[in-house]
Amino acid sequence: MIITKSKPFTSKEIEKLKEEFEVYIKTVIDIENEICSAGMSRHFEGEQILLKQNSKQINLWGGGIDLETKEIDFNSFINIRPRDDNTKNEIQNEKIKARYKKLTKYFFKELL
Repeated sequence: MIITKSKPFTSKEIEKLKEEFEVYIKTVIDIENEICSAGMSRHFEGEQILLKQNSKQINLWGGGIDLETKEIDFNSFINIRPRDDNTKNEIQNEKIKARYKKLTKYFFKELL
């Protein structure tokens, strides 16, 4: 189940987000407008939802949370954008990475 919102996810919502992978939740975050789409099987699904809600591509970054270790990762195919100086799956810009991490902690404060 994909849930997209600008407020932290509740414990009940997190249980629904875990349905796809059980031990991992994929996320796409609009780091400018502070909106998170989570729970998809492929990051591009969350990316499309946010683009339809008028997010700009340059502000959308993907990653996820390992539910066993509580580690946040910054890896997604949607992050490969040479025109935005990101040539790898990993978010390469440290400021963007820090913003993504801070927002992930906000959206998943029930977990992290």
